[in-house]
Parts: sequence; structure tokens; C-alpha cells
Amino acid sequence: MVAKEYRSMRVWRRGVLGAAAGLTALLMVSGTGVAASAPDGSDAPAASTSPSAPAAPASSADPAPAATSVAPVAGVRVTNTFWYSDRRVAIWVYSPAMGTNIQVQLLLARDWNQSPQERFAQLYMLDGLRAQNDNNGWTINTDVENFYKDKNVNVVLPVGGESSFYTDWKQPDNGKNYQWETFLTKELPPILQGQWRSTDVRGVEGLSMGGSAAMMLSERNPGFFRFAASFSGILQLSSFGMPQAVQFAVRDAGGYDSAKMFGPPSDPAWKEHDPYLHADKLKGMSLYVSSGNGLIGQYDTPSTLPYLATNYAGVGLEVLSRVTSTQFATTLNRMGIAAQVVYRPSGTHTWPYWEFEMHQAWPQAARALGVASDTPKCSVSGAIQPVSVKHRELGECLTPEYGVPGGRAQDFRGGRVIWSASTGAHVVAGAIGGAYVAADGPGGYLGFPVSDELGTPDRKGRLNKFQRGYVYWTQATGAHPVTGAILADWGKSGYERGPLGYPTGDEVDTPNDKGRVQGFQIGAYYWTAKTGAHSVQGEIIKKYAKTGYEGGYLGFPTSNEIGAARGGRFNRFEGGNIYWTPAKGAFALPSGPVFDAWATVGFEGGRLGYPISDQFQVTGGDRVNFERGYIEVVNGVATIR
Repeated sequence: MVAKEYRSMRVWRRGVLGAAAGLTALLMVSGTGVAASAPDGSDAPAASTSPSAPAAPASSADPAPAATSVAPVAGVRVTNTFWYSDRRVAIWVYSPAMGTNIQVQLLLARDWNQSPQERFAQLYMLDGLRAQNDNNGWTINTDVENFYKDKNVNVVLPVGGESSFYTDWKQPDNGKNYQWETFLTKELPPILQGQWRSTDVRGVEGLSMGGSAAMMLSERNPGFFRFAASFSGILQLSSFGMPQAVQFAVRDAGGYDSAKMFGPPSDPAWKEHDPYLHADKLKGMSLYVSSGNGLIGQYDTPSTLPYLATNYAGVGLEVLSRVTSTQFATTLNRMGIAAQVVYRPSGTHTWPYWEFEMHQAWPQAARALGVASDTPKCSVSGAIQPVSVKHRELGECLTPEYGVPGGRAQDFRGGRVIWSASTGAHVVAGAIGGAYVAADGPGGYLGFPVSDELGTPDRKGRLNKFQRGYVYWTQATGAHPVTGAILADWGKSGYERGPLGYPTGDEVDTPNDKGRVQGFQIGAYYWTAKTGAHSVQGEIIKKYAKTGYEGGYLGFPTSNEIGAARGGRFNRFEGGNIYWTPAKGAFALPSGPVFDAWATVGFEGGRLGYPISDQFQVTGGDRVNFERGYIEVVNGVATIR
């Protein structure tokens, strides 16, 4: 650490932290400092840096700690999977410790498709105090997905954990039983290693709260990570006033009580989780620590006050980060622990600076994880070459051409080109590319693509055609394959322009394992070998749901919806029919004596008209009310009135 830099920080600490009572509250008012108006920064130029002299040389004679494998934990399982693209996937993992499903998004390694037997190092990326429940802040606010497309590492992005500091809380709060340390270090790793081709070589980096957690988790789990980076982290938690500042932060960010995390400020847990007090446990790791200083920088909007940005909370938070990061680095220096410490000459607590630091830290992270930091050269030739020229949106190649079952493929920044001798070369990209990977790609049930991505006739969606099915996508419904008998019947009704609209799910087994079902915007298709493929939609499927779907007394549909007298509609099922009219709604009539009696008077076209009730029990039998009468079957005798 440079003495001049340290003196300037002392001036800042006296001038800012001592400027007025209550500044601690100001420092914590925004959690991660992500103001609603913060720029995305994905295309912003790189910020300048002013690194201090590191506490020790960037490379240390101390050996890196051995990475650790973790035994599976009973009850942990993947409950759902969603593919954003061929290399971005969300998984939901049931955490017994937290008693709920936790979403984790993965950015899969560059060679994931090219080398299906290869395993890859991991890089955890932790969010800030205002972590959302739908996506990790890194994917929302930075170019993380594009940046790591050419990196040969599995990036792990936990979703959620607002105000959690990614630790195990003493008590539940706000309906959440936070046990993040257990989840990240015990429950999740066997899933990543066993199902997602990850090695036990790991790194971790995070911003603000996530930066604090990166160091905290590394200290508390020696050997679990080889690399740890804190971008604007708060690296002291137990010193005078800090528990109160953390309390203000978690209260402001989501109404949490830090006493339920670590107890009151006097509780030993605050010191047990303080990165500053346990810095000695980081010896042998590759460390990266950075912060700005709160002065207005290139990504900030000037305020009316000299040198200050309009992001006042971000100013204070970055000052606090600078002070605690400096003290942390001083401790590392005193202990002889190597670290790369980067102090920017300006900048507030804002996402574009953390994106910049993510870029800057990568070469060091790559070295620590044993991953090449540069992308191998590749070229494009053969049948794939003219396709790549035509589709400039593919960008540069990321891999050489490689073999897939029955053909060849090549990965580009914007998608993949898949080729076989019989189908030629075609582009598969984006969410459709993800659905294709989920369907096992060229070796799966869809086969090879027979078209590039196309616009749908209604101009609302996109599709790719494959040898044995299509994959449809819209922003609202996502990407889903439609194949076989369901595709054939859906096509007869007009595909997405027909009554059912776009698919909203993949084709799956029915709960009773007797058939298949696929959801669409206005209904669903059902299939069995006996009944074939038929759709149920609108008000009729709502009534079908009340009967228990295919598991109820109606069984599977045996027809699509059929027009009937006076604007009515009906579906036939194995165990009866459902009828609908605009005036009266939908009612189910099971096969049996009442139905047979109705047939004798001409069904809905006869004198009784449509049913206006479901079949219900009366003494000794059953009854159905109709528009102009009723039918009762009591003790085997039918009465029609």
C-alpha cells in the first residue's frame, strides 16, 4: 500500500465520516448502491485505475490451497431447469437447510458443447444487498454473459439472498430461513460437480455485500476457493458502529433485522464472520480487492456539490468500502499475504465500476483456476463458412469445427451452426438454441435443423424447423419444441395462428404416466397411443381441470373441440363429454344412464337442450339439469322431464 494513498484515505475518513452525525446511516442507505437511474454500462469504455503497490507480490511462494470435494447432502435435488440459450441455464435446487427451492443460473464454459466429456473450473459470482428473486444482478446490470462466452469456466450465479450476506442466519426473517453458507458450500457443490460437469476448483467474486461474502466464505471454508475478489466490499463488520450500519442497510434494503443474522452487536458471531479479523485464513489464496473513493467518476452524474455525484448514497457507500478495504489490505500486508489491491481514483458504488473490475480481475482469476485467460484461435471453413458470412449476428467463432452425432458443429459468440450431409448447415441460437440443447441436440429426438431461425407468420414469434419437429419461441412463452402427433394436429388447426396459440411448455408425461401432455396459451394437447392427440381449450379445459384432468372420471380426450347447435362447443373424452355454451358455461356429463337417456331425445339439439349442471347425486341415483328440463336415473329407471 502506498503511504500517500493511505494518508489521503485518512483525510477522507476525517472529512467524510466525521463531517456530520448520522453519516453511517447515509453510507448504508442504498444497500448495493444500485440506483434506479444507474447506467447499464455494458458498452461503456474501461475506467482508469490507480493500483496501489500490493501488500506482497501478486504471485506468492505459498502454495494455493487444495480445492475440496463435497459429499452429497440428503434431500438436495434439482427440481426444475430452464435454458436461456445453449450455454446459459437456470436450475432450481431444493435446499433442505432453507426448506425451499433456490434458483442458480449457470454460464457454461466455452467448450461445453465441443467437449462433452470435459469438466470445468467454477467461478461463483455473488450479488449485492438488493439481490432480486428473478435474476442475479450481474446478469441484469453488466455484460457478464457476453464477457464469459469465450472463457472456459462454469460461472455460478446464485439468485436471491436479498440482505443475506450469503451467510447462515440464526433465525428466519421476512419469511426466509437464510442458510446461504450451507447452501453454497455444502448443498450446491455436489449438484454442480455431479450434474453440470464442474470440477472442485473454485473461485468467488462479488460486489458490495457479495464482496464481503466472498472473503467471509473463503475464510470460513479453507480450501473451498482458490481465488476470491471483493469489488467495493465492506470488509469490516464488527468494529465500532459497523453492526449498526449493517442493521440500517438490511432494514432499508428489505426490512430485515441483522440481529436475526448474527445477534446483537455484542454477539460473538459478528466477529466470527468479520473478514478483517480472519484475514490470516486467506494465506495461499489468490486475492483481488478493489474500490473507488466516492469522488465523481466517468459513470456518475455530477451534482451541484463539487466533486460529488448525484448518487449520494453511492458516494457514502464507496467511501466506507474504501476505508474498510484499505484496512483489510493493511492487515494482509502485515501478515505477508499476497493480494492485488486496486484503488480507483474516482467512482461511486455503482454497477459500471463493478463490471470494469470483473474484466480487470479475470486474468488473475484464470491463473488461479488453471484456466487459459485468452481464447484459442479458430477459423471457419467448409459448409459452415457461407452460413457464418450470411449471418453476421453470429459474430466471431469461439471453437473450431467439431463432431456431433451424425454431423458437425461450430460455436460462435451469437449461436451455433449445425451441419449434416442430408440437412446442410443451419443456425441455431438464443432461447431456441437452449431448447435444442435441452432436447439433446443433434443426437436427440429433434434431429438436425432443416432451417435457420425464421419469423412466424403472425410476426409475434420465431421458430426453427428440425428433422422431427419445430421449436417455437415468443418473449411471453419462451422456447418449446412441438413434435410428433401433437405437432401434426396443431398444424391442422393453423399452428400458432390457430385456437391454441403458442406452446407454453415442453411435452411431458401426464401425472398418471399413461400419456403425454403439452401446454399452450389457450389450452393443452393430450396424447395416448389409444386416443391419439387432441386439444382441450378455453372454458372446457377449466371444467376438465375441476374433474381431475386425465386422472379423473373423464380420462383422456378423444376429440378436439367440436362446434354444436346454437354456438355451443364440446369435447369428447374416454369417460364422457364436456359441453359449453356462451350463456351457461361448461358442464361435464359422464358416460352412463343419464347420458344414454339424453341421447334418446337428440342430445343438445333435442327438446332438453344443453346441460346446465354437472351430474349430481340424488336419492337412489343421479340427475342432470338441462336448459328445458332434467333427467334423473333412480334405481335404474330414467325419468326425462
